[in-house]
Amino acid sequence: MLLRLIPDDTHIKFMWLRKVSFPLSILLVIASITAFFTVGLNYGIDFKGGTVIEIKTDGPADIAAIRSDLSGLDLGDVQVQEFGGSDDILIRVEEQPGGELAQQNVVQDIRSIFEGQNVDFRRVEVVGPRVSGELARAGATAVAASLLAILFYIWFRFEWQFAVGAILTTANDVIITIGLFVLLQLDFSLSSIAAVLTIIGYSLNDTVVVYDRIRENLRKYKKRPLPELLDMSINETLSRTTLTSLTTLLALLALYIFGGEVIQSFTLAMIFGIVIGTYSSIFLAAPFLILLKLRPDAMNKQDDGEKGGDAKATV
Repeated sequence: MLLRLIPDDTHIKFMWLRKVSFPLSILLVIASITAFFTVGLNYGIDFKGGTVIEIKTDGPADIAAIRSDLSGLDLGDVQVQEFGGSDDILIRVEEQPGGELAQQNVVQDIRSIFEGQNVDFRRVEVVGPRVSGELARAGATAVAASLLAILFYIWFRFEWQFAVGAILTTANDVIITIGLFVLLQLDFSLSSIAAVLTIIGYSLNDTVVVYDRIRENLRKYKKRPLPELLDMSINETLSRTTLTSLTTLLALLALYIFGGEVIQSFTLAMIFGIVIGTYSSIFLAAPFLILLKLRPDAMNKQDDGEKGGDAKATV
C-alpha cells in the first residue's frame, strides 16, 4: 500500500481511553441538548416559511443599496448576502401574515424594486407555513426511521449488544452535530437534514466495519479477555478507518472552499460529522460493548448453533 497513515502493528489501548472518551461525549451531548432547548436552531425558509430569491446583477452588486431599498417595503426580517461571485445575490424574506397570497405579493414587490435594471431572477422559492410544517415532520420522520432501520439491521446481523451500541454511537454523532448547528447558528434547512442522514450512514459504515472485525475475533480468540480483544480489533481496522476519513475530508474541504456560500453550512456540517463519526467509531462503538456486558460466550453459542445446523443439514 503506497499511502499508509497508520502502521499495521499498532497497539493503542483504546479501552483505557474510554475513561476520557465517555465523559467527553456525555458532556458534549448534554451541552448540545441544553443548547437545543435554550437557544434553538436557526431554522431556514424550508421549516419556518418565507421567500428565497436568487438574482444575478450586471456587475458587482451594491449590497447596502439593496438592503436599503428592501427595508422600505416593510417586510420584517430580510437577509441579503453574496454567494459565489460579487454579482450573485441571495435574498431571504421571513414569512408574511396573510397566507400564500401574501408570500406571492412579496415576490412582486421585490421584482418592482429591480424594474428597469439588468437583473436576472434565477430562482424564486416561496414556502408557506403549511408546507414548512410538513417538511419539518418529514425530516424528523426520516431521521427517526433511519435510526430504527439501523437498530433492526444490526440486531439481525450481529447480537443485540452490537445493535444498541450502534444506535448509541450514531445518536451521539447526530446530537453533537445538531449542537454544532445551534452553536454556530447555521441555517438549518432540508439540506441540513440530508447532511445529518449522510453522517448517519457514514458513521454506521465505520461502526459496522469495527463490529465485523470484533465478531471475527470473538470466534477466533475465545479465551482472550474482552477489553484486549476489542483493542486488537480496533487497531486492526484503524488504518482503513483513518484513510477513508481523510480522503472524504479532502473532498469536503475542497467543496467548502470553492463551493460557494449556499452549500457552506451543509459542507461544514458534513466535515464536522465525518470527524465526530470517526471519533465515535474508534473511541465509543467498541467500549459500549463492555458497558452492555458483551461476552464471547454469546458468539460461541451462535457458532455452536451454526455447527449444529450444518450437522443436521449433512445428515
